[in-house]
Amino acid sequence: MTFKQMFTSSIGKKLVMGLTGLFLITFLIVHVSINACVFADLVNPDDNGQMFNKAAHFMGSTVLIRIMEVGLMAGILLHIIQGYMLELQNRQTRSVGYDVSMGSKGSKWYSRSMGLLGTLLLLFFVLHFSHFWVPARFTHAGLDIPVNYNGVDMHDMFGLMKVTFSELWVVIAYLIGCFSLFWHLMHGFQSAFRTVGVSNNRYLLLLNTIGIGFSIVVSVLFALMPIAFHLKWIE
Repeated sequence: MTFKQMFTSSIGKKLVMGLTGLFLITFLIVHVSINACVFADLVNPDDNGQMFNKAAHFMGSTVLIRIMEVGLMAGILLHIIQGYMLELQNRQTRSVGYDVSMGSKGSKWYSRSMGLLGTLLLLFFVLHFSHFWVPARFTHAGLDIPVNYNGVDMHDMFGLMKVTFSELWVVIAYLIGCFSLFWHLMHGFQSAFRTVGVSNNRYLLLLNTIGIGFSIVVSVLFALMPIAFHLKWIE
């Protein structure tokens, strides 16, 4: 397969989707682990966001991670573009349709709705980036007053989360994003491994089980963060 076919052929597009999907799954593991540091406040009320702010500072000040961040953005963009191209291609292929709808007998509803779920996630990403990534990297809006740990000034990302999730509409929007992420992962996790060549039924069954667990844990943890801040479980 040539480099051009990687982005133009049906097989190539699916391969790119699978590879970028695996890359983004890895990113989600790191991202949810860092963000889960906000819950340290539940165990130690004196923490007051220190663990999370230190973790966020490490991620934002380490050169290698900043370089990988560029690759992450490229991976997200490529995943989105190829996803829409595949969705358009599939719609054109199915333009005639079936005489009798097979419903969920042919495939799960979420596997047939990846275009819709992906669009909801895209809108969520735009909102999420505007709330946290853009201020942390560029504008510093809402981060005017730094916190200091061991003589080092850091962005108070924990404080920014408290302010952001104090608004109910933002919490609702994030919960919709987490709901979309759950169903997107339910199909995308095992699909990514299938695409890169995993075909053994025993392994696929294991991956499907892991995928369900991964989808639940990641989505629930992400959803609990805005809920916890809004309901003041974390202060």
